[in-house]
Amino acid sequence: MTEQEAESLPLSQESFQELWKMMCPPATIHEPLSVNDGWHLESLLSETPLQESIDAGVFDLPTTLPPQPSVSAFNGDAALSSTVPSTTDYPGVLGFQLRFLKSGTAKSVTCTFSPDLNKLFCQLDKTCPVQIQVDRPPPPAAVIRATSVFKKAEHVASLVHRCPHHEKASEHSEGEAPSLSHVQPPNHLIQVEGCQRAHYMEDANTKRHSVVVPYEAPQCGSECTTVLYKYMCNSSCMGGMNRRPILTIITLETEGGELLGRRCFEVRVCACPGRDRKNEEDNFFNRQEKSSGTKRSFKEVSPTAPQTEANKKSKSSSSSEEEIFTLQIRGRERYDHLKKINDSFELLDLIPPAELDKYRQELNAQNVSKEEREDVQPRKGKKLLKKGEKSDSD
Repeated sequence: MTEQEAESLPLSQESFQELWKMMCPPATIHEPLSVNDGWHLESLLSETPLQESIDAGVFDLPTTLPPQPSVSAFNGDAALSSTVPSTTDYPGVLGFQLRFLKSGTAKSVTCTFSPDLNKLFCQLDKTCPVQIQVDRPPPPAAVIRATSVFKKAEHVASLVHRCPHHEKASEHSEGEAPSLSHVQPPNHLIQVEGCQRAHYMEDANTKRHSVVVPYEAPQCGSECTTVLYKYMCNSSCMGGMNRRPILTIITLETEGGELLGRRCFEVRVCACPGRDRKNEEDNFFNRQEKSSGTKRSFKEVSPTAPQTEANKKSKSSSSSEEEIFTLQIRGRERYDHLKKINDSFELLDLIPPAELDKYRQELNAQNVSKEEREDVQPRKGKKLLKKGEKSDSD
């Protein structure tokens, strides 16, 4: 391509030489040199301008990392629980405690708590008020978390959830009210009533269910804060608790998930809480009485045994010998035998002791002489043979 043709081309079709001149600065453009011109690499490097200083700030790294945002307790990843949650009561520095309303064992009660058993008896889907009490106010934005675990060691690794029957029924009822589906999940056993800020969570590691509500300071004139819980499945439901006893763990935590206090109690969800509480308390007290009775008989009855025997002897000796008893006998023959025995005792009482001993000695002597005579010669039978004698048959 000639220069005239290159100049006639549009701007987008310049020659390579024109493009190179436009892109590179003039100071760094050199004409192509051949080897015959004696051009060396050293001269090329000496003529090329180099940057004398290097910006050291390029290699500087920040000495401190930016602060990470705090994770709220309302996030499902916060306050991760262990594989086996602790069920030991821990009041903490705040004196965290639980209280329950006093109620009897009537059949009409829907929720009752037994202090002796540390056990809550309630009906399905009925309100169970739990009072939260602390000696000192917790930090701001503190929360109260409630979760359930199985009581026995062989079941503690399993998750506590609702049975398929009640879960399906809850899903059907929530389909009519979609606004409640996020507030009260159908698979959670423990739910909160009357609190719009309750959050239902599932632990990312253990998959355990829990419900969290913000801590509210007690109102004026009150010492406790009340949380309304309810249990959405019976203890006897197949596919759910399946008659396995459960424990409810209620913890007081900070906004970041730090534990401030822990309380635990057993729960039984049944049709008649008052009746079941009365039966279990009766069985509990009976076991205590039996255990205390065995210990008392071992420690107290054995030292007093000689005294009881002495008392019996004194009573028998002091009793009157003139007392008469009547004995009914069936059959004449038995009556005659027993009458002879009774007559013998009567005659024995009439004989003086000295004559009785003399009579016994004479009787013994007669028996001895009689035995000797029998040994010498038998009354009947063959004659005894002496040594060296022959029998009559011989």
